[in-house]
Amino acid sequence: MFEAWKKHLKRGGGKKEEILAPVEGLAVPLSEVKDPAFSQEILGKGMAIIPSKGRIVAPVSGVLSVMFETMHAVSITADNGAEVMIHVGLDTVQLKGEGFQSFKKQGERVKEGELLLEFDLEGIKAKGYDLITPVIILNTMEYPDMKCHVGKQIMELEPIIEL
Repeated sequence: MFEAWKKHLKRGGGKKEEILAPVEGLAVPLSEVKDPAFSQEILGKGMAIIPSKGRIVAPVSGVLSVMFETMHAVSITADNGAEVMIHVGLDTVQLKGEGFQSFKKQGERVKEGELLLEFDLEGIKAKGYDLITPVIILNTMEYPDMKCHVGKQIMELEPIIEL
């Protein structure tokens, strides 16, 4: 209990922190993602975006803790301690990086809004891949009052998750 209280105070004692949209598109609940790892919140809570543009920007400032070689997913450890994963599409790991371009490397410091990835939205769709993009807080247990804003079109860097 004491540890949880210390973390609460470390975060500003109740001040809500925001995760911004890493991509423009339609914000939907995780339950709409056709992959149980996401829809059943196995990896953590969050939401998903059906992208309308083929670019991913940093939704928070922090360290790019994971950049998959296939560039289909990234994780950022935010300055506030949140572990944010962005997974572009379903089964897109099978593309082995084709149609993706990264602009940052694993271990680099990133600032909110910096370009992380570009992807060929139409080309990947044409190959039959679902480009729904989950945005997951991997350390969900540390954010019991997390709220996700879904059911609307969102612009890049619009607030989508309150911690």
